[in-house]
Amino acid sequence: MSSFQDKAQGHINSLDKELSKYPLLNNLEKQTSVPKTYAVLGLVSCYFFFIFFNIGGQLLVNFAGFVIPGYYSLEALFSVSKTDDTQWLTYWVVYAFLTVFESAISAVYWFPFYYTFKFVFVLWLALPITGGAQIIFRSFLQPVFARYFSGPGATAANLRSKVDSSDKTL
Repeated sequence: MSSFQDKAQGHINSLDKELSKYPLLNNLEKQTSVPKTYAVLGLVSCYFFFIFFNIGGQLLVNFAGFVIPGYYSLEALFSVSKTDDTQWLTYWVVYAFLTVFESAISAVYWFPFYYTFKFVFVLWLALPITGGAQIIFRSFLQPVFARYFSGPGATAANLRSKVDSSDKTL
């Protein structure tokens, strides 16, 4: 049975392997003698610390919600596959509704640690592995708005949701 320290070292090694794909991080590691894994973990920890204590929380959450998905959306537009286009379009529709809802109820004034929860929620929405935006879209937005979009797009959305749900059952 492996210890916590062995498991943590295994995760650090896999992160180091993933980060080694980026020449900028490799050069930074050579110049500073700070392992790139520790530098990235330190930056992520500082980022979350600032959000948790609301030191620029709105700016940092908006950066995570706009800039990073924006980059991947552009990447999806230049790719051949249409699957990633659908994923990011769904994300933007859900994020737009979240932003309008958030503005309408002034959520930041009513909920302590609001930006911490929003940050985690935005990550859940954006990460392809979680499929959060698709879950919110199919659970809340599609049932409400499907009647207004009864053309071919609604049929395509229904077909995509059926295909995706059948893939999960396999």
